[in-house]
Amino acid sequence: MAARTRLAGAPALGHGSVEYPGDHARLSLYGMTIMTDNTQNQPAPNQQTPTTPRRDDSDIRLVELRKLRLERVILVGVAIGGGTTHSAERSLEELRRLAETAGAEVLDGMLQRRARPDAGTFVGKGKTRELTERVRQLGADTVIMDDELSPSQLRKLEELVDAKVIDRTALILDIFAQHATSREGKAQVELAQLNYLLPRLRGWGESLSRHGGGIGPMRGPGETKIEIDRRRIRRRLTRLRRDLVQMGRTRDIKRQGRERAGVPAVALAGYTNAGKSTLLNRLSGAGVLVEDRLFSTLDPTTRRLDLPDGRSATLTDTVGFIAKLPHDLVEAFKSTLEEVGRADLLVHLVDAAQPDPGQQIEAVRAVLAEVGAAEVPELLVLNKADLADDLTRARLARQFPDTPLVSAATGEGVERLLAEVAARLPHPVVCLTALLPYSRGDLLDRVYREGEVLEAEHVEEGTRLTLRAPAALAHALEPYGTVVPTTTTSTTSTVSG
Repeated sequence: MAARTRLAGAPALGHGSVEYPGDHARLSLYGMTIMTDNTQNQPAPNQQTPTTPRRDDSDIRLVELRKLRLERVILVGVAIGGGTTHSAERSLEELRRLAETAGAEVLDGMLQRRARPDAGTFVGKGKTRELTERVRQLGADTVIMDDELSPSQLRKLEELVDAKVIDRTALILDIFAQHATSREGKAQVELAQLNYLLPRLRGWGESLSRHGGGIGPMRGPGETKIEIDRRRIRRRLTRLRRDLVQMGRTRDIKRQGRERAGVPAVALAGYTNAGKSTLLNRLSGAGVLVEDRLFSTLDPTTRRLDLPDGRSATLTDTVGFIAKLPHDLVEAFKSTLEEVGRADLLVHLVDAAQPDPGQQIEAVRAVLAEVGAAEVPELLVLNKADLADDLTRARLARQFPDTPLVSAATGEGVERLLAEVAARLPHPVVCLTALLPYSRGDLLDRVYREGEVLEAEHVEEGTRLTLRAPAALAHALEPYGTVVPTTTTSTTSTVSG
């Protein structure tokens, strides 16, 4: 029998543990592969291997069937304590969209109301029996729970329903694994996956046998196979953390260059599928992927944003948030999300077509507080105005007064949004005048990119400017008759010198 190592409740929509026939049993952990030798019952080198008869469809393993069709899943939600059934229904509908994004076929959904979770199975004995019957009737492969379960709860429930059981956290991690494209994004997702999987690793058979402890019979019994696997995972976690620290240094160098140039930073944040990538494309022509599904883009994208007052800023699209976002995932993406905390302005995009946008706003703000971005100035923006009828617009106007209502798809309200962004971004702190010769067109271009031009006049000697500028730009303008800067940002003083 092949040595096997198994993941209790592992993310398994195409990415979980798989038992492979042949010389080895292999555990694939999202970029880390653990191999265990299996030489029992193998033919001798000179012995002819008998021809294996062709199997009919009934002999095909379940793991092989999953390669031929979508995984068939049943969703289970639980309204705990004072939570309303309506809120649990919305969460279950969101879980359905997550499952479909991961590539599953949703067969059914079940909802239960409990005062508190059952310690053994989370849903209790009665609901477990009902769930087992539904799995058998519908031929489901997997049960997806709408809350994060402990390893013991996952293992117990899996044994009782006789089907694979994963939770919401595992499902979200699976989606992130599919959509991460950059080196940093893949490393962050793998870090979160391994942190989640480590306490859920379990085995049986040879995986629990002990390797020799040393020379002679008096030495200790040695480590079990599963202990060796855990040690390898911890070693991989250490390497991933070290690599992410190095990647963070590179990102810090780029950010410091923008800060020295005095370029203001704008960050886009919001619930997943709120239209952040569409808005980024509308404002900057970034050309990033836009799809009507959850977490279609994970890697942050930064582009130049031209403002109505002539200034330029950086606009960064961050990963989307969601209710019950796994803590391991937040920790893994913390270095990337810290970019939001360093922004001068946070544009919080809200899906206006949702029946309860307030709930999504609370979920996003909770994650922002966790990554230290709660104090960043926020501009709340309602998106998808093209999907809102007159009644919805009136309701949103009462619920969110003075909040811009835009449509990233059609461009409605985008000009007002840009004006709001320009008004809320901090102005450069140095007020000055300068006379630039016409031969310094490069410096004039920099003035319009990094500074805020208040007055411009073309004279015989060159271009006379009155502007606000960051310190680095003011220093570059000194050789061209720059006046002594004033200390106020609201007015411009001209001093002859």
